[in-house]
Amino acid sequence: MNQRKLLLPPFTLETALQKVQLAEDAWNTRNPEVVCLAYTENSEWRNRTEFINGREAIKDFLKRKWEKELDYKLRKELWGFRENRIAVMFEYEWHNNAGQWFRSYGNELWEFDKNGLMHKRFASINDLEIAASERKL
Repeated sequence: MNQRKLLLPPFTLETALQKVQLAEDAWNTRNPEVVCLAYTENSEWRNRTEFINGREAIKDFLKRKWEKELDYKLRKELWGFRENRIAVMFEYEWHNNAGQWFRSYGNELWEFDKNGLMHKRFASINDLEIAASERKL
């Protein structure tokens, strides 16, 4: 049985943890071409106050995000799961063009289709200015 098949809903603790780790690993590549493949063609997102629909729009959003959020490093943690849904907590660090560092905290709610692709992602995120010496990631 291949790895992809193991990560289909309904999720177990093991497959939910794997799904979260795969998402963390993909996002840390900062490669929109790679990250967007985890989402359905018509995936629905809410990221902060921005509503995004479709894989191509997600790819465009991620390109803009990582042009602004430099040296981005992310950690995700499983919060809960059931059937085809996973909830995660996360934090990431990044700096802007002026060199100001930030730590961003948030929660995401994920819903997957029967093929294991995410078709809904709702994220709430807050940013905290930090000194470079306060970085943890």
